[in-house]
Amino acid sequence: MESNILRGAEVVFAEFGYKGATMDRIASQCGLSKQNLLYYFSSKELLYRVVLQNIIDIWLERMVFAEDRNACPEEVIETYIRGKLQLSHDYPQASRVFAQEIISGAPIIRDYLRNHLKPLFDRDVELVRTWVKEGQLKDIEPEHLFISIWAMTQTYADFAAQIELVLNKKKLLQSDFDRATKFLTAMVINGIVAPK
Repeated sequence: MESNILRGAEVVFAEFGYKGATMDRIASQCGLSKQNLLYYFSSKELLYRVVLQNIIDIWLERMVFAEDRNACPEEVIETYIRGKLQLSHDYPQASRVFAQEIISGAPIIRDYLRNHLKPLFDRDVELVRTWVKEGQLKDIEPEHLFISIWAMTQTYADFAAQIELVLNKKKLLQSDFDRATKFLTAMVINGIVAPK
C-alpha cells in the first residue's frame, strides 16, 4: 500500500509542486479516501519527505558507480549512463519532484543528500581520479563528469515534453532511451578516455 501511495504522490507532486499538491488530490490519485491516506502518512510534509527519500534511495541503490573496482572505465560509465537513463524512463515523475526540490534549494532533503548521496559521490570521484592517475582517462575533473551525466540523463525525464516536441513524439519510448544511451555513452567515453 505504501509503495502505491508513494507512486501516486510522485504524480501529484510532479504536476502541482509541493504547494499545489493536497492530500485530497493525492488520495484521489491513489484511489484512497483522505482518511485512509492519513492513516499511512499523517501530513503532506511527511509524505513529501518520504517521497524524496524514496527517490534518492532508488537512485543510490541502482546507481552504484562501480561495484567491481577492477572493471574498465568504459564499461562502468556505459552501465552508469544506461542505469541513469533507465531511471528517467521508469520514474519520470520522481525525477521531476526531485528537480523541483533542488531548484527550490533542497529545503526538505538537503541533510538526507549530505548523509546519503555525498559519501557515495566522494567514493566514486576517487575511483575516477584513480583512473586518471593510471592514464586510463584524460585529465578531467571527476565532479563535473558526474554532474554532466546527471544533467544529460535526467533531462529525458525532467524535460520530456521538450524532447517529445523536437523528436515529434507523443511519448518517449524505451527505444528512444536506448538510442540516447548509445549516443551519450559514445559522447562521454570519446571525450574522456585517454588515447591508447
